[in-house]
Amino acid sequence: MREELRELMQVERPKIVEIVSWAAGNGDRSENGDYLYGKRRLREIDRRARFLSKRLEHALVVDPAAQTARDRVFFGARVSYIDEEDISHDVTIVGCDEADMTRGEISLVSPVARA
Repeated sequence: MREELRELMQVERPKIVEIVSWAAGNGDRSENGDYLYGKRRLREIDRRARFLSKRLEHALVVDPAAQTARDRVFFGARVSYIDEEDISHDVTIVGCDEADMTRGEISLVSPVARA
């Protein structure tokens, strides 16, 4: 999340601000596609940045090794399971914002994690 926020604020947003400034100097803004798209993209970036900032304010790093209840599945746990087709899967249970099945990370609210 920190990397995404940094990318938005230090790389992407300055590029869009430059485009919007250039487009605003071209006159009529009501039919200026670069200006209209740029302003909309700035709103999207700012909305995402606010969301990420708030999430990071309250985020806690969880150390799976510090968990004492080893008989239960918990947030941050690495879990192996076998599906109905006898295929083994190794996944890590992570927060909703971090889930990425291509990396073997599933959300703690996903059906597999809840099971």
